[in-house]
Amino acid sequence: MRHTNSIEAVFLDWDGTLLDSFEADSAAYLEMFQTMGIRWGLEELARHYSPDWYQVYRAARLDRRRWKEADRVWRLAYGRYRPKLVAGARGVLRKLLRRYRLGLVTSGNRSRVASQLRSLGLTAAFATRVYHEDVRCPKPHPEPLRIALRRIGLTAAQSVYVGDSPEDVEMARRAGVRSVGIPGSFPTATRLHASRPDALLASLLHLPALLEDWTREPTARQTR
Repeated sequence: MRHTNSIEAVFLDWDGTLLDSFEADSAAYLEMFQTMGIRWGLEELARHYSPDWYQVYRAARLDRRRWKEADRVWRLAYGRYRPKLVAGARGVLRKLLRRYRLGLVTSGNRSRVASQLRSLGLTAAFATRVYHEDVRCPKPHPEPLRIALRRIGLTAAQSVYVGDSPEDVEMARRAGVRSVGIPGSFPTATRLHASRPDALLASLLHLPALLEDWTREPTARQTR
């Protein structure tokens, strides 16, 4: 994949990348599994985890007619938690905003994520926000990222996508956008490494420096 070195937009995932939400997410899944009569624990969830929760439902062989009920149970359980931002995320966003337009591209529901953005005072940080309800084909399909690019009026070559899952990397690759992988608390680190993003960082804190490097040097896969 060839790119110009000009980066104008940085698109970011939400859960696991900016929001440290795995405790809330996994607890909600476990309560939902119990309610639905699914004999799964954290090990099974880790093995089959996907940002597209319907893939988890399929793996657990949950009858499609019960998906809405499962969604309702998950939301109620999740609502008892107040996830915080990943350490350093607010400072990183401030740095990025000085040079780039930011977009949020998430598999999360609009009602939940928009509420979290408001409570954290981050809504205005993003020039565009793409939620689960905005797309027909979720990650790893490139549609979510293509919608964000169209809304912000920039090309794939001018953009970077940052996420914590292999689905994030594949979506970016299929959209022609450079990808940055950052392992978080979700059980996706091994598969994220295997997906070979254009850069793999140990922490979100390294992102501003990486983007500075990419404006000075030809694009190459990097690890920090």
